[in-house]
Amino acid sequence: MELQGKKVAIPVESLFNTFEFWYPYYRLKEAGAEVVVVGSGSAETYTGKPGTEVKVDASIEQVSADDFDAIVIPGGYAPDMMRRYPAMVSLVRDLFGAGKVVAAICHAGWMLASANILDGRKATSFFAIK
Repeated sequence: MELQGKKVAIPVESLFNTFEFWYPYYRLKEAGAEVVVVGSGSAETYTGKPGTEVKVDASIEQVSADDFDAIVIPGGYAPDMMRRYPAMVSLVRDLFGAGKVVAAICHAGWMLASANILDGRKATSFFAIK
């Protein structure tokens, strides 16, 4: 397993995109990674689009960048909610600052912009995020 021994955070908030959460979640696990679902702290279970639910493993206050090798941020409307929590933005910024993998899907570009880690870089995202 190519990701054996690696720990990956997947942050979540209300209205996450179901496919953009569950596909990376299961593919990372299949590759051997330990996947930790991190919530903003506003709930223990979050509802995505169109109504699927996910229970968090930890709240943002219980984790730090030192705990992870990477982060994969799913899209949907969740990133706009996530970036309202300074600790969620700090986790992304700190992982990036430590040279760890930071991946963002679709609307998750909002988190990268809020973490101020895009200067001088090209990124793909939902077209409304420029």
